[in-house]
Amino acid sequence: MTSFDFRPRTRVIFGAGEVARLGEVARDLGGTRCLLVADQSLVASGYVQEALRSLKARRMEAFGLHDLDGGLTSAVIDRAASAAAPLNVNLIVGLGDHTSIDCARGINFIVTNGGSMKDYWGYGRATRPLLPMIAIPVTAGSGCEARTSARILDSDTGLNMTAGDAKAAFRAAILDPDLTASQPAEVAAATGYDALAHAIETLVSLRRTALSDCFAFEAWRLLNANFERTLSDPGDLDARGAMLAGAHFAGLAVEHSTLGAAHACAYAISERYDVAHGAALALVLRHVVAWNLGIARAQYENLRCADLPGRLRDLAAAAKLPGALRDAGVPEEALPRLAEQAAAQWVGRFNPQPFDREAALEILRNAYS
Repeated sequence: MTSFDFRPRTRVIFGAGEVARLGEVARDLGGTRCLLVADQSLVASGYVQEALRSLKARRMEAFGLHDLDGGLTSAVIDRAASAAAPLNVNLIVGLGDHTSIDCARGINFIVTNGGSMKDYWGYGRATRPLLPMIAIPVTAGSGCEARTSARILDSDTGLNMTAGDAKAAFRAAILDPDLTASQPAEVAAATGYDALAHAIETLVSLRRTALSDCFAFEAWRLLNANFERTLSDPGDLDARGAMLAGAHFAGLAVEHSTLGAAHACAYAISERYDVAHGAALALVLRHVVAWNLGIARAQYENLRCADLPGRLRDLAAAAKLPGALRDAGVPEEALPRLAEQAAAQWVGRFNPQPFDREAALEILRNAYS
């Protein structure tokens, strides 16, 4: 068995209506001056006001930061950190999808350790402690609230870079399925498929452990049983809760394992084309599973799915995600260049089947039509 070092860092509070406990949780962490990071869509939905009410009810000063136009880029985080620094907060809350949550993490690096976002590319670059943080996801997808690193677009190079540190773990995460009700169907589809891919890829990663397997199996059980239910009946709160918990467990699996060839290919596709990350995964995941079967069949069979590639195809179809690269607007002549980019992604090296440019090109050709 592969060795592991399990240090639970994040208190997890799950349940409908639990966002109302934000102020209580913040006070438990010693917060008195809170920065609330959430994009403008969360202001429009009323979720920001609800969070602020809970914080102020516990006599906390709270400051909203909502200028996140441009997405999760180093420039956006640098600008947000400049706005946050004079506020002298002692706690940060990220409310929203992975953009808001990982932006909160990035701001924390800069306001506590100085510099700019680029200074934290890699892992373990923070030399001083970070402020305590609380994550409140409103999508069931990335599971970023369970992880210690963020994937952020470098504004200068246009490449996705990773910034992480054990000190960047969220001290608490509030998983409230009520908050996922506002997400559009296409967002629920793409983010949900991302979570499914996390469960699948961590299960066969070369860095998998008995611990990551526990999280991956439970994530798959919850996500596989509830993905279609959530899409067909958005009002099914039990299904939404299962998806949110499943995405969190999948995020924990990623934290204690890592990803593989499907994410390597998906990162390359999304960097070059206007294809959401989860949609890009839907294009390639089943083909990666089929390609890995010769070496990872035993792990896949533990999922008790007679035809896993077929099941992944059916889930993508139920989510109305594109079924082939051609349908997603990727030209066939671009495949060799995409294969080069995919092979350069660091996660590919942890795929159970050796992954290089030729392997990536085979997978992408299979996914083309």
